[in-house]
Amino acid sequence: MQRKAPLERLEGLWTEFEGIDDTGVSARRAKYGPNTIVAETSSSWLEIARSTVQDPMIWFLVGTAALFLWLGDYTEAVVLAAALIPIVGMDAYLHRRTQASTEGLRARLASHARVIRGGQEHDIPSTALVPGDLVIVPAGAYFPADGLILSGSALQADESTLTGEALPVRKNPIACPPAGPWEATIDGEHWGMAGTRLLTGEARVRIALTGSETLYGEIARLSSTTRAERTPLQEAIAQLVRILLVAALLLCAILAVIRYVQGYGVVDALLSAVTLAIAALPEEFPVVFSFFLGLGVYRLAKQQALVRRAVVVENIGRVSCICTDKTGTLTEGRLLLDHVVPAAGLSREDVLTLGATASRTETEDPLDLLLLKNARPLAGQVEAVFPFTEDRLREVSVMRVADSAWRVAMKGAPESVLSMTGLSEREREAWLHRTQDLAATGHKVIAVAARSLQSWSGAEPETSYDFAGLLAFSDPVRPGVADAVKEAQQAGIRVIMITGDHSRTAAAIAKEIGIGAAEPRVIDGAQLAEHLQLHKGAEVGFDVVARCTPSQKLALVEALREKGELVAVTGDGVNDAPALRGADVGIAMGERGTRSAREVASIVLLDDNFTTIVRAIAEGRQLFTNLRLSFAYLLMLHAPLVATAALIPLLGYPLLYLPIHIVWIELIIHPTAMLVFQNLPSRDALARSNRRQRLRFFSPAEWAKIGIVGAIAIAIIMGGYVYNLGTEFDVPHARSMAMAALITASGAMTAALTRLGSRPAVIASVLPVISAFVIIQIEPIAAVLHLSPLHFIDWAIALLGGGIISAGAAFSRREGAEP
Repeated sequence: MQRKAPLERLEGLWTEFEGIDDTGVSARRAKYGPNTIVAETSSSWLEIARSTVQDPMIWFLVGTAALFLWLGDYTEAVVLAAALIPIVGMDAYLHRRTQASTEGLRARLASHARVIRGGQEHDIPSTALVPGDLVIVPAGAYFPADGLILSGSALQADESTLTGEALPVRKNPIACPPAGPWEATIDGEHWGMAGTRLLTGEARVRIALTGSETLYGEIARLSSTTRAERTPLQEAIAQLVRILLVAALLLCAILAVIRYVQGYGVVDALLSAVTLAIAALPEEFPVVFSFFLGLGVYRLAKQQALVRRAVVVENIGRVSCICTDKTGTLTEGRLLLDHVVPAAGLSREDVLTLGATASRTETEDPLDLLLLKNARPLAGQVEAVFPFTEDRLREVSVMRVADSAWRVAMKGAPESVLSMTGLSEREREAWLHRTQDLAATGHKVIAVAARSLQSWSGAEPETSYDFAGLLAFSDPVRPGVADAVKEAQQAGIRVIMITGDHSRTAAAIAKEIGIGAAEPRVIDGAQLAEHLQLHKGAEVGFDVVARCTPSQKLALVEALREKGELVAVTGDGVNDAPALRGADVGIAMGERGTRSAREVASIVLLDDNFTTIVRAIAEGRQLFTNLRLSFAYLLMLHAPLVATAALIPLLGYPLLYLPIHIVWIELIIHPTAMLVFQNLPSRDALARSNRRQRLRFFSPAEWAKIGIVGAIAIAIIMGGYVYNLGTEFDVPHARSMAMAALITASGAMTAALTRLGSRPAVIASVLPVISAFVIIQIEPIAAVLHLSPLHFIDWAIALLGGGIISAGAAFSRREGAEP
């Protein structure tokens, strides 16, 4: 994993092994801050208290207990007060559960570090480290920040926290200081990173990045802060909750008036309203959704995809088209010089020398670096460089080789270079044909030309070049990319490769990877722009866009989105920022990406690998499936709960639920919706077709099936209550039957929707039913809860009803509950 090192922080320290002095430490701490990688959180008890007082259920319980206390019903008041204990306990557990991913990061951090300052070794808190510090890391210790390894032998590190790779990673000292005044990209073998552990050897590390700038710190920051963002779906759910809350309050008022008019008295009217309010309060929906968003951020980070904006958790699972760069994403981004084809009268070395002369020594462009590695530029003074741009497709260097003699070297796209030479039309066609032959085998081909000047005006020479030859490079395809492309395309996700290479080169790489059909459909960037201009609204039927500029890339993204595609775009440079911003999901490269690209993107890939994108989409699909199943459970169970809480009193029957019964049901609903469904295992999430591209949580058919399951549950619960009420109005017995039916229905829905795919699913399906049996059948406990033991036939009917509900819920999931 390559990383960029800020060289200005390390200037003058590469050969300084006595460490920085106290003055330097103070100045650097003032400039860069403390090495606080995972920020301290506020008191857990304070957070739990704040979370608890925001739970409306608490205030309903307190208010209702106060009502019974005022009426002199001390037993009921004590029971309701006791019900606060499990509610608060559940709030505490869920609070700790949602914070576990961030706080768990702290366990992987070094608390102290051995640092050399002023020639002396000191043991200091790791938070006191500053960039430039020289740290000694012994075997078995964690790296206290991100730094470059200066010395050490037989070094191996455990980087599983950051990469997920369990095998040890070999580490080597950096051989020589990198050049450059600002920053340089340095291979991962030279880095010791916070949160990773040195397994063997002892390393001396020059700290380069501290605090939130470390990779570990970025993961921690994103895991904690992204949860606070409100997404469009979250806003829609909040609006729905507000509407349901107003409707519930109105219904409560109506029910209270009706009960009073029916002659049940003020107390019964108030209890009816309070009970219905507790049952109808839809607080689970925003809580569950926020929990799943935070979970998505954490799980995508484990897949090497850092989420910068929570909205991407909604979108990533429904991506229908990926517009991906070739270099470094589909390929390794590691150029190999395979062929040198010199023109007549020139040697291989002549072509390489001219190519190196047309390259810049201060660049980080891998092509320039490779040319400079293979040959030395011409001797002389560089007078001017006319850099490569998207419209020119060439780079020209003017070098003074004598008092009144200049040598001009040019390299670039063959068609651009050949047009500026003195070759005949026939000779140009022959060289272009040679270029196409090399490009057809997947090579990136550039042409080299040169000319001499006896006088120079300062402008770029544009004619009369002598053609020198061709250079052909290859960039190996990343392992696993072909399988990932195949998997994505089988899942209905379009993959479009965008590259600056020649169309024949792009076609060869696309064919090797398997993008598109057997013969990928390729279009040039200029042709694409013309096509989009002339055929607005038409289908974009291309697999590869070659010679593509940033503006053309943005136009392509906009055209795809207009056709209803949900588009993910990869990019690494400043010029990719418009397309990254314009996409539904912008994905920046973490290893070679610029800060501008990372700032506008919604996801940052830690490994720049296309396979990671596909894994993230699969994770997003499974997460969204689990969220929809959780909401289906909430809707299926809330429908009979609210309906029976309202209809039974409205029909003039005695109250079905008392506040304590609603508390009992809520203690089942909350952990099931939040903890059981999020833990469902993946069932070929990516293999399922993605017919819905834009957000639609449930289709009309799915709403109908959820309504049918809810109606069945309503009929069973109401029928059981009314039948067991009998002519003698045996309310405790009838209430027990209704509670048994409702809790059995909850277990049946959980079993059907989860398919008992995990241990929590089995527990949530079985344990509530067992607890209901124990509570109802033990008479002293039942009496406190205003219940009475049931007969064998009653339980048989409740279980039969659960079986019917389970079959309906299973049918609902099989036919449409999964995307």
